[in-house]
Amino acid sequence: MRPSLLDPLFAPAQALPGVGPKNAKLFDKLLDRPEGARVIDVLFHLPYATLDRRARPKIRDAIPDTIVTIEAKVTDHRGPPNMRSRAPFKVLVEDETGDVELVFFLANHDWVRSRLPIGATRWISGKLEIWDGHRQIVHPDRVMNAEEFARLPAVEPVYGLTEGLYSRTAARAADGALKRLPSLPEWIAEGTLKPLKLPSFAEALDAMHRPKSPGDIDPAGPAATRLAYDELLANQLALLLMRARMRTTVGRAHRAEGALGRRLEAALPFSLTKAQRKAIEDIRADLKSEKRMIRLLQGDVGSGKTVVALLAMAEVVEAGRQAAMMAPTEILARQHYERMAPLAEKAGLRMALITGRDTTSERRAALTALAASEIDVAVGTHALFQESVVFSDLGLAVVDEQHRFGVRQRLALASKGEAADFLVMTATPIPRSLVLAYFGDMDVSVLREKPPGRQPIETRVLPIDRLDEVIARLSKALASGARAYWICPLVEESETLDVAAAEERAEALRAIFGGRVGLMHGRMQGPERDAAMERFERGETAVLVATTVVEVGVDVPQATIMIVEHAERFGLAQLHQLRGRVGRGAGRSACLLLYKGPLGETARARLETLRETEDGFRIAEEDLRLRGEGDVLGARQAGVPGFRFARLEVHSGLLMRAREEAQAALARSDRLAGEDNRGLRLLLYLFERDEAARLMEAG
Repeated sequence: MRPSLLDPLFAPAQALPGVGPKNAKLFDKLLDRPEGARVIDVLFHLPYATLDRRARPKIRDAIPDTIVTIEAKVTDHRGPPNMRSRAPFKVLVEDETGDVELVFFLANHDWVRSRLPIGATRWISGKLEIWDGHRQIVHPDRVMNAEEFARLPAVEPVYGLTEGLYSRTAARAADGALKRLPSLPEWIAEGTLKPLKLPSFAEALDAMHRPKSPGDIDPAGPAATRLAYDELLANQLALLLMRARMRTTVGRAHRAEGALGRRLEAALPFSLTKAQRKAIEDIRADLKSEKRMIRLLQGDVGSGKTVVALLAMAEVVEAGRQAAMMAPTEILARQHYERMAPLAEKAGLRMALITGRDTTSERRAALTALAASEIDVAVGTHALFQESVVFSDLGLAVVDEQHRFGVRQRLALASKGEAADFLVMTATPIPRSLVLAYFGDMDVSVLREKPPGRQPIETRVLPIDRLDEVIARLSKALASGARAYWICPLVEESETLDVAAAEERAEALRAIFGGRVGLMHGRMQGPERDAAMERFERGETAVLVATTVVEVGVDVPQATIMIVEHAERFGLAQLHQLRGRVGRGAGRSACLLLYKGPLGETARARLETLRETEDGFRIAEEDLRLRGEGDVLGARQAGVPGFRFARLEVHSGLLMRAREEAQAALARSDRLAGEDNRGLRLLLYLFERDEAARLMEAG
């Protein structure tokens, strides 16, 4: 139960000043709360910039192209010649040093005249510009009398908004939310507060919503650092509580001699790398233990995670239990199955694919076999954790691309078996700070090496106006039997426009290469996508035009060319994943990154990094520096919430301190009991780590 002290913060936002029923819907949309925004959502919606109105010069001294606030007398109205004219309404104002023309386009003339009557003194705030040799302010932000000016904050917060919502409404609601903040005990240890010179939680929120200077909202400033630390501390407490709970659920030791694993290894067409062997050793040690395994296997593109997962599943099957592998998309699930099934068959492992696209009879037969222990390994999508899926005895759950699944989904799959062990995998190399922040409840194995025989990928960066040259080179490569991916640009944030761009490019290439050009995008039905992929795999099409639906995991060893159009629109990790679709066979591969100039500084840095290195871990660190943690993990695209306040490119130095403080608190009391820990219990509820809080209460 959430403590009643926090009830005012979890009340509907509609009760705040200036919100009301109409604006409440806009706040629900802005704050992504379809079930209704709350006071805490408004409080945690921080300004991203400020309007500095502290400059209050005489007109003569006002600096052009800056926001100024001037005191002036209204001396003339210069309205359009007639009511039908689209000319602007202009008002001349002046002080003893000069004059400024205020310009209003498509304005209500009566409003302008009543707000700025001739002879009145007004305070006017807005951006001063020089037009045709004269000073002007187009659509001033504020026109105030003396009384209104006395209430104007010198530094105004600027909030992210949605259509129909105004910054002043957001600021007024935030002010009301601050007034509802109850008096809370301090939860940060003295040993952190003093050296970091952090304000209290309430002071930090006050400084962000009522800034006295633009520096007050600086992400590296004291207020933002305090809120980031609070969030990191809540996160680490939650991860440690979850881990403790899963650890205290006694696991079941898997006693296996490794015979199945040896048969699988013998069937492999290559030798395992040192990193793969080390990961398998660690996993086998975990599986033999009485404690539950919770392990993250992270590896660069093409480092051989699937083989490690298959060997882990074989260990569990040999010990008499079942295993499941869950992938985020049908294409990936099918591909994992097709890659593993021939090896599994040679070793005597019974494997089945279960997805949402199975026919009723196929699904019924698979589920019956699974419940009767006639299937050793089930591979599928989130369909695996539906209620109708019952395992006879699930011993190991393998989750691919972990960050695309929430904690609830992870737990749902684990709950399919008694004390099932967990192996989660990601092909996105993750910087150490992010591993700690997002996967702090797991042990980690890392695959840095590529399997033997993999050739480096030649990466070239070319301007898009050399497209004819690229197509000529592609034509020559296709004539010698090559296959190529052609990735179309991200167009704004619209899947419809992305698809249109892909269809247009496919048509243009078909005019040159005829029926050898295939097309694949996210708007296609699953069977259509699979069919397009199969035609490409079989060589019936030699060029696959696609959106980023091929980004993760798709594996066609014969494909040796990757062309990415408008590469400047993609993130570093995304480009690295796309490049990783080639270079998977023995032949030499190339990646062409086509860009439209002029390039911004960040886009140039991204493309340079890709040209210089194939090391996914170095690329991930650079991506974190350039973009922030939500994008590095694919969180923004996948809808997984990142942090609200913590920006790991700024605050990663706080992570270890937060982890140590969380460990120390739980060492004192594993359920955060007693008055001393009341603040930490409130912190978990404030940051809605309710699952962890419930575990804490349940003990």
